[in-house]
Amino acid sequence: MGKFDGVLLASDFDNTLIYTEEALRTGQPIPPLSAGNRAALERFMEQGGRFCVATGRALPAFERLTGLVPFNAPCVICNGAAIYDFEQGAYLETALLPGQTRERVQPVLDAFPEVGVEAYHVENVIHAVHINEFVRAHEHLTGVRVEERESLLEVPGPLGKLLFEAEHEALLEVEAYIRGRGWADGYELIYSGKTLLELTAKGASKGGMLLKLADRLGIGRGDVYAVGDERNDISMLAAAAVGFAPANCAEAVRECGARLVCDARGDALAEVIAALDERYA
Repeated sequence: MGKFDGVLLASDFDNTLIYTEEALRTGQPIPPLSAGNRAALERFMEQGGRFCVATGRALPAFERLTGLVPFNAPCVICNGAAIYDFEQGAYLETALLPGQTRERVQPVLDAFPEVGVEAYHVENVIHAVHINEFVRAHEHLTGVRVEERESLLEVPGPLGKLLFEAEHEALLEVEAYIRGRGWADGYELIYSGKTLLELTAKGASKGGMLLKLADRLGIGRGDVYAVGDERNDISMLAAAAVGFAPANCAEAVRECGARLVCDARGDALAEVIAALDERYA
């Protein structure tokens, strides 16, 4: 029996577990997991804890990085659109976009031709419409080549999420445009970065999927913890018994009451696990 038996810890990947902002901006390789974070995570798992990554990345974009991070639980992917078990090589849960989403969103792209969008297919394919510099930068960061389409109507389903990419000011206009449509309340619409706006099915969030994962593992909500840096992480920080955030987090994350640890360029996860050490002493 270990001190962390029955404890689940989930961490966002980009700019939380590993600081990837410079890779996104400059095209540099993604840095390795820090030695301090790795040692702390391995100790957490050796003492019975279950650790997973909860990421906005699609399966192919995270699958190529699994060797960088030790984990021993299924992971939340596509910003809460799915739970994927890498040990079994199978989806455990999915919350897919409604079938009419492509028809609803294409007029948005027609109105904002400068805005790119990535469409995440559940079968390891990412399509893109209106490829721009932000799509290309994100493509480099994920390491997954997108398949270009002229229209969202040409993209096959089923889809897990749509990712709008442009300058923040343009995305604010896109957000307002979408929220002004009659169908907006049937979706989740949230930022995962200043140049990234995500559309998922209603109820498909990191927080909702994290709690479903905890139920599958037989872990009570009082023993679920989460770490994240952006608005799309707030739902899982709120769902957790304690939500943690690295010091580089977005202001909205600070305002949600997350417990701050060091910058993600340091050993943020090691600080989280040190706090859990005290909590389960």
